[in-house]
Amino acid sequence: MPQAVSVSLKRTPLYALHVSMGAKMVDFGGWEMPVQYSGLVEEHHAVRKAVGLFDVSHMGEIEIRGPEAERLVDYVSTNAASRLRTGQAQYSGLLYEHGGFVDDILVHKVADENFFLCVNASNQEKDFEHIRDANHVDAEVQFASDSYAQIAVQGPLALRTLQKLASVDLSAIAYYWFKDGAVSAAPARMARTGYTGEDGFEIYVEPAESPRIWNEILEAGREFGIKPCGLGARNTLRLEAKMALYGHEIHASITPLEADLAWMVKLDKSEFIGRAALVKQKEQGVRRKLVGFEMRGRGIGRDGYEVRLDGVPAGWVTSGSPAPTLNKNIGLCYLPASEARPGRKIEVMVRNQPVEAETVATPFYKRAKTA
Repeated sequence: MPQAVSVSLKRTPLYALHVSMGAKMVDFGGWEMPVQYSGLVEEHHAVRKAVGLFDVSHMGEIEIRGPEAERLVDYVSTNAASRLRTGQAQYSGLLYEHGGFVDDILVHKVADENFFLCVNASNQEKDFEHIRDANHVDAEVQFASDSYAQIAVQGPLALRTLQKLASVDLSAIAYYWFKDGAVSAAPARMARTGYTGEDGFEIYVEPAESPRIWNEILEAGREFGIKPCGLGARNTLRLEAKMALYGHEIHASITPLEADLAWMVKLDKSEFIGRAALVKQKEQGVRRKLVGFEMRGRGIGRDGYEVRLDGVPAGWVTSGSPAPTLNKNIGLCYLPASEARPGRKIEVMVRNQPVEAETVATPFYKRAKTA
């Protein structure tokens, strides 16, 4: 979890609003961000039951344009950008040649010669350099993070909240699709994506417009009980939905096949960075695999805790916390691939003491489908 605030931190355009609303601010990857407002559990439940509002303007944006933009995106990412239709988005990965993660990203196809990438805050400069260095085709790579603020409206009542301010019919946007239009009369890109396991939208707007839009969304959602939400609730929500967090489930030493993300790797498409390493790993078989667990004994399996099988060290916890929706203590861990199956008894070392836990099927939480 984030650490105490230090000096020389970056701030989003919404920083002053967070402070004025009494948010607890923390250092998150070099950014001074709100970890909570009214309380983590209250904010978590607001997103699961109604609607929550997140400032995610610390995330980075990279734009790739030109006659061979698609070719470049396909080469640097694991998923098949060439199969995207205009207005569609996909979850993908940037890899090193050895198959480990540079980052996990969202790819949006704006047009045949225009792709918009959303990348993790702490990796944005690294990602830009990685893509730029791989650019040997007729495409332009632009670092665009300073041009956007990003606000996430998440929860079962997110659509009804945002629709009051949106110029387009949000119900016509399918999951992992997006439309350009306006929110509160300001130009906006509205993507039906998110990091909570709930329905919702991530909107990209001009930084100068973001404080006004933030306040107008809060007003629009007031009748639904909207809550401003911090990184604490964002983390418990994404963990319940088993969504990977860079630096935890995925990093330079972890491949998508190990992280249970093989579905976003298209080995049957054209060549991409890291493909040879993944083909080899698939042929030989992965040695470790990400798996979910629930604590059976008293205690919480926190990030980095050792995991044992039959008393022998065998893996580590990548993320762990109480799950407010489930009223359980849950987590994700890496285990030998042969043992990474639901129903395996494990021990998590909590304060140097083994605590009983058991591997379970994931995601821990999955929202009910609506008509």
